[in-house]
Amino acid sequence: MKSLEQWFSEYSESHQNPKNQLIHKICVPLIFFSIVGLLIQIPFSMGPIRVGEVLIAIALGWYMTLGAQAFLVMLAQVILSYVLTYAVSQLGSPVYILSVIFVLAWIGQFKGHQIEGKKPSFFKDLQFLLIGPLWVVQSLFRKK
Repeated sequence: MKSLEQWFSEYSESHQNPKNQLIHKICVPLIFFSIVGLLIQIPFSMGPIRVGEVLIAIALGWYMTLGAQAFLVMLAQVILSYVLTYAVSQLGSPVYILSVIFVLAWIGQFKGHQIEGKKPSFFKDLQFLLIGPLWVVQSLFRKK
């Protein structure tokens, strides 16, 4: 199993261009938020727990394998996504709004990788879809 530092190092290989990095700092959080928001819109439930929340819990379990700090950072992002989803739901159809955010943010991501000249990391390993949000947070707080 890779350490968080190993994941970051490998992810960083295809995220060297400053424009691509900036695009990721905007689009990755939007994608994460929209996915969480869409997952909690899934109408199927198992008692009081929605199926989407089970998937979110599984992802949080994966983050826990990377350490307590990674787990807490992602838990905070999940909570923020819940709050933002509630806010979006006050504007109208959350599924429509979240879907538009999701699509536009992915267009931005692919544009960033076009600028970078490298394929997105998740083409190599889907787990990089879970690493992206953590990488963005650490890139905002690391010392230059």
